Amino acid sequence: MSRRYDSRTTTFSPEGRLYQVEYAMEAISHAGTVVGILAKDGVVLAAEKKVTSKLLEQDTSSEKIYSLSDNIMTGVAGITADANSLINYARNAAQRHLRAYDDDMPVEQLAQRLCDLKQGYTQYGGLRPFGVSLLYAGYDPHHNFQLYHSDPSGNYSGWKATCIGSNNGTATSLLKQDYKDDLTIQEAMSLACKVLSKTMDSTTLDSEKIEFATLSLDQSGKPLSRIFRPTDITRLLDREGLAKKSEEEGTAPRTAEAMAVDST
Repeated sequence: MSRRYDSRTTTFSPEGRLYQVEYAMEAISHAGTVVGILAKDGVVLAAEKKVTSKLLEQDTSSEKIYSLSDNIMTGVAGITADANSLINYARNAAQRHLRAYDDDMPVEQLAQRLCDLKQGYTQYGGLRPFGVSLLYAGYDPHHNFQLYHSDPSGNYSGWKATCIGSNNGTATSLLKQDYKDDLTIQEAMSLACKVLSKTMDSTTLDSEKIEFATLSLDQSGKPLSRIFRPTDITRLLDREGLAKKSEEEGTAPRTAEAMAVDST
């Protein structure tokens, strides 16, 4: 029955469903996990970066977490090309607001602006929904730190902690058990590491498989966004006891005689 109604975005099924929007959400459920946690002194974003091939060049660029403005960061799950389009749109919107009002754009206003765009792509013929969900971490002087989530339908909502991508049900259950209203940003980072360790397919974590970012305030009270470098992620995982063990660890030390034999 659904085949009669899923070829066009603008056609409702008899049950009142838009199948193309649901298919977009299904694509997101197969993407890497992204976790957002709101703390009393900042926001933490952590993401699973799926490595498709060992032959890929591993650089320091981010694939899942991006900075939109001085006070807003985002984590994405879904089709990367769609995410890049929305990120460019959001950055332009934030800069236009800054030029017009000489003030940073509030995070909820930016989320609403993107959701208006995404909703339009579910309403007009010849278009398809964006196959990506976003987590917005932001700060403004009136509402302090905030965390929002938006989906392909154009809906958005505020959260204390949430997860998008694969295994989001398991991650949400862990967040419900361990989240507290008075979490510090350090405790939120530990909780994000715990959630990723339970939801990722790999048994160990390393800097090639995850991304980390925090949004906090500097000493002058201005927003400070930080996307972790691989070395920072490794130190964090070492602190939490989740770092990948090196291949040499646990092997017996080599004797001088054995080293001399190898050299010959």
